[in-house]
Amino acid sequence: MDSELFERDRHVTFLQMMYQLLPSPYQSQEINRLTLAYFVISGLDLLNSLDRLVDKDAVATWVLSLQAHPRSTAELNNGQFYGFHGSRAAQFPPENNDNGALNPSVSNLASTYCALALLKIVGYNLSSIDSESILTSMRNLQQPDGSFMPIHTGAETDLRFVFCAVAICHMLGNWSGMDKEKAKEYILKCQSYDGGFGLVPGSESHGGATYCGVTSLCLMGFIEDEILSKNAPSSIIDVPLLLDWCVQRQAADGGFQGLHQF
Repeated sequence: MDSELFERDRHVTFLQMMYQLLPSPYQSQEINRLTLAYFVISGLDLLNSLDRLVDKDAVATWVLSLQAHPRSTAELNNGQFYGFHGSRAAQFPPENNDNGALNPSVSNLASTYCALALLKIVGYNLSSIDSESILTSMRNLQQPDGSFMPIHTGAETDLRFVFCAVAICHMLGNWSGMDKEKAKEYILKCQSYDGGFGLVPGSESHGGATYCGVTSLCLMGFIEDEILSKNAPSSIIDVPLLLDWCVQRQAADGGFQGLHQF
């Protein structure tokens, strides 16, 4: 990319600042600190600046400290999800409340996905973590229609959390944490008449949902990496219609829209 259009050093400086201290505009997102760390460190990695700016061992130690652990193997099927908390604050004991608000002091799928991705980026061997607790308890989050809740206390279900669950199984190299066939059927129901994917069956196609759906099918092995060079009609998704929808999302400035613009 032309250096006049992409000021790499300024991006590196900004990400380095975010790595060292959470700026005040982001402090309201402290509960999602693990996710913010994922964006920062993956950004530095893509900019080839990770080795000189990040203490990889310190990052791995911090991430590992955020995993929830059952007191015994008997608790793995008590309905709770034993993944990763989004931040240190999310590990505080829950407070009693009568307003029906969801308690943030639980581990969740999104944070677990970010935690494992972070560990892979910094070179940590994922075979060393307690994957049994993650995978066994994650099955409790999958719904009868194949979708996933992000937390065990109940929440919305859509393709974002299906992708998180798929990515978690793929990174750990173990698919015991989900029913792949049910997940596949749910994803296929999310492809719309226009070729894109909605977050839930019957919803409007969206770029992010399309990424989650297609990537999940690819990671699960239901569509091939070289699908464009193969016989597209044999695919489980409508590839020509999907490509047409994606191409139509490109705007005049060269970027892409997430939704159809009227």
